[in-house]
Amino acid sequence: MAAYDDLMAFQRETEALGQVAGRLGWDQETVMPRGSAEQRSDEMAAMEGVLHARRTDPRIGDWLERAEAADAVAAANLRHIRRRYERSVKVPARLAQELARVTSMAQGIWAGARAREDVPAFLPVLQQVVSLRQEEGACLAAGGDAYDALLNDYEPGATAATIAAMFDRMRPRLVALRERVLGAAAQPAVVQGHFGTEGQLRMARDLATAFGYDWERGRLDLAVHPFSSGSGQDVRITTRVVETEPFNCFYSTIHEVGHACYELGIDPDYRLTPLGAGVSMGVHESQSRIYENQLGRSRAFTGWMFGQMRERFGDFGIADAEAFYASVNRVSPAYIRTESDEVQYNLHIMMRFDLERDLIAGKLSVNDLLEAWNARFLADFGVAVDRPSHGMLQDVHWSVGLFGYFPTYSLGNVYAGCLHRALRADVPDLDAALASGDATPATAWLRERLQRHGGLREPKATVAEACGFDPDEGPLLDYLEAKFAAIYRL
Repeated sequence: MAAYDDLMAFQRETEALGQVAGRLGWDQETVMPRGSAEQRSDEMAAMEGVLHARRTDPRIGDWLERAEAADAVAAANLRHIRRRYERSVKVPARLAQELARVTSMAQGIWAGARAREDVPAFLPVLQQVVSLRQEEGACLAAGGDAYDALLNDYEPGATAATIAAMFDRMRPRLVALRERVLGAAAQPAVVQGHFGTEGQLRMARDLATAFGYDWERGRLDLAVHPFSSGSGQDVRITTRVVETEPFNCFYSTIHEVGHACYELGIDPDYRLTPLGAGVSMGVHESQSRIYENQLGRSRAFTGWMFGQMRERFGDFGIADAEAFYASVNRVSPAYIRTESDEVQYNLHIMMRFDLERDLIAGKLSVNDLLEAWNARFLADFGVAVDRPSHGMLQDVHWSVGLFGYFPTYSLGNVYAGCLHRALRADVPDLDAALASGDATPATAWLRERLQRHGGLREPKATVAEACGFDPDEGPLLDYLEAKFAAIYRL
């Protein structure tokens, strides 16, 4: 056990330093002064240099050779550490530091370009990010597919081929459902009015509380692109406010609470170990998406939300709770992925998946990305992109190098569909609690069945153990067809 104990002591320090680096990223996207970007990029590069040196320390290889697993927890820790070590030693320190420096700088450049609708200002640094990630992917793939290598950073075991096959199965049913919905005679009303920032943020905090967010270990801030950050005893969330579109704030908040509650719900014995964080981004997104959609957009919960909004904001053009439920779930050809309805959300992901695969493969140049995005969006959604912030500048992901991340959103939706089916079977009276603004029966079930286990199992096994069957896209598609057929009286 001496080798295992020494390895875990070393790993806990590495995990702690990783949390410090994450806090620098949180600060950059929330409260950091604008003029600090260049220095912050140097700070991030320095931190990455320290972390990379620790992740490639030759002692890890020696400890892994000698360490023995006394139980399932130790075996899982060794599995994660071995995977990370084998990955890290393939990437030169120079490349790891340059990626940290450039992506830190690129995030600020992207935010400025997005605010000014200035694509040319963003393209040079995006080209740097793409080139660096291509180089990293080549190092990791060792002759294999570079995109698969990057995808495995976020969803171990997944490949572009399996993702593409899943999308090929999903697309026909999603497109057919969209056409039926958009052609329906009855179309939901749209919320109208002015919803002040402070009022939205107060309700966002109450929504976070309803879903079990622990304010003793977290906080809510504003960001250009909402995100959750941290693990263990410090897990922070962000949202954004548009004063004419309150659902943007409310559902971004619920989404990030799903991420945060996963981290907060992990067994505290796993803190600052490889098991002390979500096992993959697909599983992570299953939590954010089930909180946001199957629970937060349910008829029962929106009935409670309607009363809250009438009390706080007065009349906003919606007659009753049933009309509000339809409005919350309204299907329209929206530009923004994070504001998309459940029917079309995965179509947004499919487009990004294809574009980023081509970027990493060198089939699509950064200079041609704007045209490619706009053409694909028009083909997929039947609407011409009106401005870059509604198009290729809307997402933060590529600016910070997250190539391979986008498909995990759809994996998360698929996993959420499976979890929701199992949840409803186990908690048949769930709607009674949701109708009173109490999501505890659902969140407690998710915490016990999935969240507390952290990285103990592999991603698919984590979901399969939680819901009692192997996950696939069927439950999600069945849920969508039933829900929207009822809303639109198809």
